[in-house]
Amino acid sequence: MPILFRPLEPPAANRRRWWIGLGVAAVAAAAMWLISRINASAFDWRLAVSSVEHLDWRWMALSIVLIGATYLGRALRWAVFLKPLKAKPSLPNLLSATVIGFTAIALFGRPGEFVRPYLIAVKEGVPVSSQFAAWVLERLFDLLMVLMVFSFALSRLALSGAYIGSRLDWVVAVGGRVVAVVSSLILILLVSMRHFAEPVRIRLTRALRFLPERTFANADYLLNSVVQGVESTRSDRALVVVLIYSAIEWALMVGCYWCLVQAFSGSVSLTFVDVVVFVGFVSFGSMVQIPGIGGGIQVVAVLVLTELFHVKLEVATSFAVLIWIITFVVVIPAGMLAAVKEGLGWHSLRRMGREAA
Repeated sequence: MPILFRPLEPPAANRRRWWIGLGVAAVAAAAMWLISRINASAFDWRLAVSSVEHLDWRWMALSIVLIGATYLGRALRWAVFLKPLKAKPSLPNLLSATVIGFTAIALFGRPGEFVRPYLIAVKEGVPVSSQFAAWVLERLFDLLMVLMVFSFALSRLALSGAYIGSRLDWVVAVGGRVVAVVSSLILILLVSMRHFAEPVRIRLTRALRFLPERTFANADYLLNSVVQGVESTRSDRALVVVLIYSAIEWALMVGCYWCLVQAFSGSVSLTFVDVVVFVGFVSFGSMVQIPGIGGGIQVVAVLVLTELFHVKLEVATSFAVLIWIITFVVVIPAGMLAAVKEGLGWHSLRRMGREAA
């Protein structure tokens, strides 16, 4: 099999450090905003602690169950991506790789994203590049769902006529245009992958004939693997199944947040539609992940709860921290156990993410 991964060269490492540094700066700036709010309003730590002490832990447990179900849903959806390469993919293998992969994201940031497709390729005996193509498909479908939820959030705000603070009015002003543009681009990409992947592969293969034999063989193998990875989009049935799994995935996510609101009953009063609006806004905060810290989801959650739904800052802060724990931290123990069972340690996971990146 051609070698697809080589150690990172110094320029790539520098670029990676630059992006991580930029992300850290963004999170730091958001944290400074939160600290300024805390200082300016004489943050009541007793109220923050009290809101956690009075949680309904039955609803908390149900929210954890729902977030756990999203990992199963992701494994089932990935099985659809694998069908063209392997008729009967192993669901336990996919679930294990999914849990380990999200643990790697929590521990190492976005480079950990590459652990999951790499593990799936190794476990299922399929080309690694095909699973990176499947990962791209998964990201596109997830982003499409996020945009749909965010679009719903914007439409509800427009219809309600609710007052929106200055910190959020710019989001509403440009949000509709961003959703329209990005959604159009995603649909164009999905259509291109569905209908033009093979013609593009043929043209690229012909154009690369001038390469030395061994280099051409590696390039041809890579192109074939990528086309195999997006093969599932050519089937109407597979496309419908993937869309259904994607919708279920985000329904479970909304259900998780709804249960968390019920756990805060008396402190946070949101209708089901309010919860969907809230998810629409904070889902964008999860796009920035810093190793061991998480992303902007916590700060965005506090901002939306205080500015849009007029929740007390102390309660909103506790709510945001629990969101981070449930959606980001809870998977780590299960992921580490699965990694140990697979014979993978901290250093091997980190090295795998770097090499795959």
